Amino acid sequence: MLSGREQISATEVPGMSRPSASAKLKYVSLGVLVLQTTSLVLTMRYSRTLPTEGPRYLASSAVVCAEVVKIITCTVLVFKDGSFSVQALNLVLREEIINKPWETLKLAIPAGIYTLQNNVLYVALSNLDAATYQVTYQLKILTTALFSVSMLSKKLGVYQWLSLLVLMMGVAFVQWPSDSAAGPETQELSTGSQFVGLLAVVVACFSSGFAGVYFEKILKQTKQSVWIRNIQLGLFGLIFGLAGMLAYDGKKVLEDGMFQGYNSVSWAVVLLQALGGLVVAAVIKYADNILKGFATSLSIILSTFISYFWLNDFDPTRLFFLGAVMVIAATFLYGYERKPVVSPSKV
Repeated sequence: MLSGREQISATEVPGMSRPSASAKLKYVSLGVLVLQTTSLVLTMRYSRTLPTEGPRYLASSAVVCAEVVKIITCTVLVFKDGSFSVQALNLVLREEIINKPWETLKLAIPAGIYTLQNNVLYVALSNLDAATYQVTYQLKILTTALFSVSMLSKKLGVYQWLSLLVLMMGVAFVQWPSDSAAGPETQELSTGSQFVGLLAVVVACFSSGFAGVYFEKILKQTKQSVWIRNIQLGLFGLIFGLAGMLAYDGKKVLEDGMFQGYNSVSWAVVLLQALGGLVVAAVIKYADNILKGFATSLSIILSTFISYFWLNDFDPTRLFFLGAVMVIAATFLYGYERKPVVSPSKV
């Protein structure tokens, strides 16, 4: 609620206007980014550690279901853009996907990499608590930057290179092994699973960086709708996902079915993974680098608190807090854009 002086400043001073609609959309975008990022990580972690009597749901089948949901959602959005006309939808899909096979095939590479990434994220969150995962996964900033320099010929400023150095140091502190008060068996299990989780996060960061930059390059070369591109990604992702599911979990699928172990939490993970990226893509244009930094920071803080107080699977150390602060600072520093100095003669 505004104080008396603030109310006068906002309503009675000539030339001063209320917050614009774009400003409101920025803060809505901030909320959506924080909610999507935090809820997906925590729900996925909870679903992989929740005690269950029967078999746990298959991560490979969850990836397949997410691709199906994504394809259906994007098809509905294309249908909406075509004034809810089935004929217009068929025409667009035929012209943009079937009649342009080469453009469609270009999406096979990022689709396969995204499928790999989605699968290893389940491995990561099965072995790392949500807070440690959140901080470590920010290494994708480093991999994305490196692939942007090599593939898109982007130039990074001094602040960005400095932020990448701080980022690596912060992640190193977060992953630094510490003595635990737990017994030898628990400590051994924790160390082993932490290594597997860290390896999975590193693979996810490299796959995310390469696929993201590759996808950005394709989007810049063509004028196709983002929703059409996501349908193409989803179709290839579905093919790769089914192949991976049959290769790694084919025996389990034949014995107990594709939807074994599914419950409300599992379906929530599927929906968040499928729709989350589309929601972020829709609102990201309203969020500048500073707001995206805020979203990352708030998500890390929320994940830390919820992991400690609710999931009870996280015991932070001083090194973790130091590393988390460094990663948050690096996120802001990477998005910092130095404003040009305006000459007094030009004012």
